[in-house]
Amino acid sequence: MDSDGEIARAAKLKPVAEIGGKLGIPADALVPYGHTKAKISAGFLKSLAGRPEGDLVLVTAMNPTPAGEGKTTTTVGLGDALTRIGRRAVIALREPSLGPCFGQKGGATGGGYAQVVPMDDINLHFTGDFHAITAAHNLLAAMVDNHIHWGNALGIDARRVRWRRALDVNDRSLRGVVTGLGGVANGTPMEAGFDITVASEVMAILCLANDLADLKARLAKIIVAETRERKPVTAGDIKADGAMAVLLKDALLPNLVQTIENTPAIVHLGPFANIAHGCNSVTATRAALRLGEIVVTEAGFGADLGAQKFFDIKCRLAGLKPRMAVLVATIRSMKMNGGVAKGDLGREDVDALQRGAVNVQRHIENLKGYGLPVIVALNHFTSDTQAEIDAVKRIVSAMGAEAIVCRHWAEGGKGAEDLARAVVAQLAKKQDKFEALYDDALPLLDKIETTARRIYRASGVSAPQKVIAQLKRWEEAGYGRLPVCIAKTQYSFSTDPTRLGAPEGHVLDVREVRLSAGAGFVVAICGDLMTMPGLPRQPAAELMSVDADGNIHGLS
Repeated sequence: MDSDGEIARAAKLKPVAEIGGKLGIPADALVPYGHTKAKISAGFLKSLAGRPEGDLVLVTAMNPTPAGEGKTTTTVGLGDALTRIGRRAVIALREPSLGPCFGQKGGATGGGYAQVVPMDDINLHFTGDFHAITAAHNLLAAMVDNHIHWGNALGIDARRVRWRRALDVNDRSLRGVVTGLGGVANGTPMEAGFDITVASEVMAILCLANDLADLKARLAKIIVAETRERKPVTAGDIKADGAMAVLLKDALLPNLVQTIENTPAIVHLGPFANIAHGCNSVTATRAALRLGEIVVTEAGFGADLGAQKFFDIKCRLAGLKPRMAVLVATIRSMKMNGGVAKGDLGREDVDALQRGAVNVQRHIENLKGYGLPVIVALNHFTSDTQAEIDAVKRIVSAMGAEAIVCRHWAEGGKGAEDLARAVVAQLAKKQDKFEALYDDALPLLDKIETTARRIYRASGVSAPQKVIAQLKRWEEAGYGRLPVCIAKTQYSFSTDPTRLGAPEGHVLDVREVRLSAGAGFVVAICGDLMTMPGLPRQPAAELMSVDADGNIHGLS
């Protein structure tokens, strides 16, 4: 079979205006970026207000393993399959970050015959959204330093500057740096560091802002530092919010593209779920819901991170009501959770599969805990045997759900038609009773502990006294009703990435908390997780090149 890149390049793309026309978007409401991608104009988005909304379906997954699960591939395949059976489907995805593209994961536009295209453009610079976020984030950092350099009228304590810098490339050497070296003319020496752009609060704000006015108001609330008296200093105090909004005004607009089968896809923004809230933008999801009959969206990594944050942060803050969840699983990943080495996954092993299926069972329990029906999409690999498939179906059926074999990677939308029909049938039952995990009034530490106990099955939370004291100060300052965003490893329910399956009784170790006042949540950083990833021993970048015709190789 051809590579993902070859398949994507061979796709017969339609002009973006024709894709917009499928959704009733007039050509003059699109801002083209070439022939096959465009932004949807602010005026048209505003005109959609008050329209009835379609059904929102979340695609999530079991915990990721090196065996591969295919969550984005399944999201695309399901959207194409819904279109094939006569439904007006819209796919709403996150934009890929350059960090994993050049690091370990590679591209993130799906795979095989279930991809969003143009693949190369989306995976790389696309419409410049991430670059705008990086620029706005670092402009704020520069203006904080500049304020201190020119007299520090706000009385910022240089030891309590909280605003780090950002870069959308994995670079462990930038996690901790010292700025301002070289004498008085170069500013004030301060300890600082970089986060990856997808972990920036600016990214989170863009994802949650309703419009330009809301964006500007949220940017002004960003807390960048404290005075010696511990009084917060904001981006508004620094007078940086206006200039940041100038850089971000176009990035706020969702991007319209298409799948290989020409299904409309809105691809917009993309915070990681292990270090941020893991969902595409509210503006993109709202637009999709008002333009489509069924909207298929995804949340990052496994359901313990992505789905939990989608429900408890994005849906809570935006008032979204998801109708059901599709949980992506593979027999290979279940066997790996059951103790099988990656090199041995091609051999039939029903016993290992049954041991590792506890991971899928845990996610089904958690998703149902939100009041949503669940369907398991069993992403098919050629090494899967009938005995293994039958075992998965029995296990999932015992959980009160259905497992459906999907072959969209090899067959496109045709290979996911059974899943599409099951989704439509489930939506028709109207059995969803969505409810968030915790109440807004719960104290911040209790929200962290509720998430740890109910989603991760931890026995409790461990946090140093300075973290507990900080949470109390934020509550006293009026931030106590905010949701919490747990930053932890994506590979396990625990903070230990080697503990696969469904561990219980572990302790969630919270080492640091950060207030994202503009975005509207509190981040709890747990275990050894870093907000600036590093490159692996052999990064994907080593395998990439461009030929004489301009074709990119090694990105998929």
